[in-house]
Amino acid sequence: MPKKNKNSKKRFEVGEKESIGQCLDRMKKEGYTPIRRAEEPVFREETRNGEKVMEPVGKTIVFHAVKE
Repeated sequence: MPKKNKNSKKRFEVGEKESIGQCLDRMKKEGYTPIRRAEEPVFREETRNGEKVMEPVGKTIVFHAVKE
C-alpha cells in the first residue's frame, strides 16, 4: 500500500470577487483535483433582547480537493 502524503487534501474557497471557474483554474495550477463541492452558510451573531441570535447573511462555495 503506497504512503499518502499528509498534505494530499486541501480546501479551496471561492473568493468574493472570484468565479467558480477561476477557483478551479487556481486548484489546477496547484496540482489539485476537485472531489467535492459544498455550500457553507455564513452567519452573523446579533444580540436581540439580551439573547444572542445567529442570523444567516450569505454563503460560501468550498471545494474539497486532492493532490494529483
